[in-house]
Amino acid sequence: MPPPMDDPLPRAQTASPSANAAALERLIDIMAQLRHPETGCPWDREQDFKTISRYTIEEAYEVAEAAHQDDMPALQDELGDLLLQVVFHARMAEEIGAFDFAAVADTITDKMIRRHPHLFGDQSITDADSQTVAWERIKTEERAAKAANEDRRPSVLDGIATSLPAPLRAVKLQKRLATVGFDWPRSEPVIAKIIEELDEVRTEMAASSPDVARLEDEIGDLLFACVNLARHLKVDPEAALAGTNRKVERRFRGIEALLSSTGKTPDQVDLAELETLWQQVKQEEMGK
Repeated sequence: MPPPMDDPLPRAQTASPSANAAALERLIDIMAQLRHPETGCPWDREQDFKTISRYTIEEAYEVAEAAHQDDMPALQDELGDLLLQVVFHARMAEEIGAFDFAAVADTITDKMIRRHPHLFGDQSITDADSQTVAWERIKTEERAAKAANEDRRPSVLDGIATSLPAPLRAVKLQKRLATVGFDWPRSEPVIAKIIEELDEVRTEMAASSPDVARLEDEIGDLLFACVNLARHLKVDPEAALAGTNRKVERRFRGIEALLSSTGKTPDQVDLAELETLWQQVKQEEMGK
C-alpha cells in the first residue's frame, strides 16, 4: 500500500473511505442485477465487450466536453456514466472468469505505484520533465517485459491502440518515434514538410484523372505533418481542431441570427454575402 499523503487540494466535502466503498459496491451490485441471466434487463444482458465499447468512447468524450465547459454538475453526471462503463466491462469479464472490478482497481493502483517510485519508493525526482523521462523509461521496461512474456520481439510502437482518434494516435506515434531519435529537432523542417506534402496534394489534384485513393494518401500525409507541427509547438492538435470546430459553429450561428433578423436563411443568400456576414461576426467577437 502507498504511504498516506496529505491532500493538497481544498475540498468543500470529502467522502469517507467507507462511503466511497459503499457507493461503489452499490453500483457493482446494480450492474450484477442488470446482467442477471434470468431477471436482468434484456438490453444489458445482450451486450458484449465489442457492442458496449462504442458507448465507452462516447461517454469519455462527454466527460471531456463537460470539463471543457467547466460544468461541474454535468461533469459529475458524465463521470458517473463513464464509471458505469468500467463496471460494465468488469462485470462481463467476471462472468467469463477473466477478471473482476477489484482486479481492475488493483492493476491500475499497482501501475501508479510502480510508475511513481519517487513517491512510493526510494527514487528522487525534482521536476515534471524528469518525471516524464522516468515515466517513459518505466513504460518502455513494461512493454519489453510484456513482449518477453508473449515470446515476441518488442517494438518501439508497442501499445499504441489502433482505435484512438487519428490525430491522437499520430501524436503518440510521433512521440514514441522521437524517443529513438526519429524526429526533427526543430519545427522549421516540419513546416517545409507540410509545404512538400501540400505540393504533392496539388500535383495529384492537377492530374487529368485524379485517383481518389492517391488523394486520400497524400492528404493523410499532409495531416500527419500538420499534427507533427502542432506537437513540436506543444499544441494539442485534437484540442486545437475542437476549438476551431466550436468557433466555426459559434460564428455560423451568428450568421444565422443576423440573417434571421432580415427574414432570410443561409440557403437564400450567396457565398459572397455569407463571407461578408462571417467577417462581421468575426469582428464583433474580436472587438469584445
